[in-house]
Amino acid sequence: MFSQYTLRRLSLVLALLAVLTIVAACATPAQPTSAPPTAAPAQPTAAPAQPTAAPSGGNVKELKIIWAQWDPADYLQQMGNLYEKETGIKVTIVQEPWGTFGDRFFTAMAAKSTEWDGVVGDSQWLGTSATSGYYVDMTDFLNSSGIAKSVTPATLTYYGEYPTGSGKYWAYPTEGDADGWAYRKDLFEDATHKAAFKQKYGYDLAVPKSQKELKDIATYFTQADKGLYGVAIYTQKDYDAITMGVENAMFPFGGAWQDKNNNVMGVVNSQNNIDAVQFYKDLYECCQAPGLSNAFFQETNDALISGKAVMIMNYFAFFPALTNPQTNPHAAGTGFFANPPGPNGDKGAALGGQGLSIINFISDERKQAMMDFIKWFADEKNQAQWAALGGYTCNANVLKTDTFLKAQPFNPAFAETMTFVKDFWNIPIYAQLLQVTQTNFHKFIVEGQGTAKETMDTIATEHDKILKEGGFIKSQ
Repeated sequence: MFSQYTLRRLSLVLALLAVLTIVAACATPAQPTSAPPTAAPAQPTAAPAQPTAAPSGGNVKELKIIWAQWDPADYLQQMGNLYEKETGIKVTIVQEPWGTFGDRFFTAMAAKSTEWDGVVGDSQWLGTSATSGYYVDMTDFLNSSGIAKSVTPATLTYYGEYPTGSGKYWAYPTEGDADGWAYRKDLFEDATHKAAFKQKYGYDLAVPKSQKELKDIATYFTQADKGLYGVAIYTQKDYDAITMGVENAMFPFGGAWQDKNNNVMGVVNSQNNIDAVQFYKDLYECCQAPGLSNAFFQETNDALISGKAVMIMNYFAFFPALTNPQTNPHAAGTGFFANPPGPNGDKGAALGGQGLSIINFISDERKQAMMDFIKWFADEKNQAQWAALGGYTCNANVLKTDTFLKAQPFNPAFAETMTFVKDFWNIPIYAQLLQVTQTNFHKFIVEGQGTAKETMDTIATEHDKILKEGGFIKSQ
């Protein structure tokens, strides 16, 4: 699906520019934070119990849900087929290529289209879709049905809530994803490396328990004379890659993008964030595999597959390619871990993934039929089935089951990560904010311009101006 991703990347650039010059509600928002995976997750050996029957959909005979064209949409179609078998209500997942998914959806919404009943949309679409009246307010439904308590709190907040902290929900967390780490477990377990590392750093070579340990390990394994390097991390300037990478340091360092009132001065340029950005730059300079000054998911995976990098950052959606011996010669010796805590024990990882929302322009009867489907889909047994097919469930109980945890070698790290994921802004003008971070992070980390403090001061100042002009911060 690399050709689709290339088209998507071009679409993102055009969409980003459009948002900067057109009123947000009428602009074409950028594409999802988490890109489509290159390989489908393998099937678990033991499938959960079959779903139970759902309520009748009244006179509604078919529901249509639009999503991007990728493997999870196929899995959702299989769940829809089960729903039809049990209720007689057909569910059709309309798949649109990533490159045109956002354009098609938001163009239709501007025209108040009733072509679809639901959409599996990106978390950062919440602001535009909620304030423009595209999505149904699902707060009462998710709370009264108990669905809100069935998913991890972090996923409910970042896939469903707008504004953040308001307790208002516009989507059911459906396809979870976040940044984690893959590593060469075989090299970590090598007796020579274990002894040499212990002698140099005074503790055992193992999965890092902190960001400091991650850097120690990366530094140790950076042996250019042997063609070996400690890490492959995100640096791509297009759309959101380097920002997502920096967040993997920023959140564990106790940093944030804003306070509860959306103030950014003193928050974005806090000492925690300055330290985190400096840490990320130091990690890049000391230990990044060569040729990765503009790297995203494909490049980091390739760095591990080619034997250059010992630890790589990537979304969990892309890890299935690393467990497949046909695509990764080191598959048997590859392990996975969640983003480690920062210096004060804070946890966090950059969010990806999408939530399922109900289109506001359809009839009340069709809205109820969509709620019936979501209630059925959210049932724990059906979420176990969703996970068995290859979907990345956000259901808190399913994430703890042995069946899920043993289905894939990266599932334990995924389950842990989904308890502490955090997100970038999801307000309608998020693309303007994102352009600022992308430009300034790349200038400092990759191009070597300025200092960490100057970088964060610049971002804070520009974000403050954008947010005030957009009415998200009241001028003092």
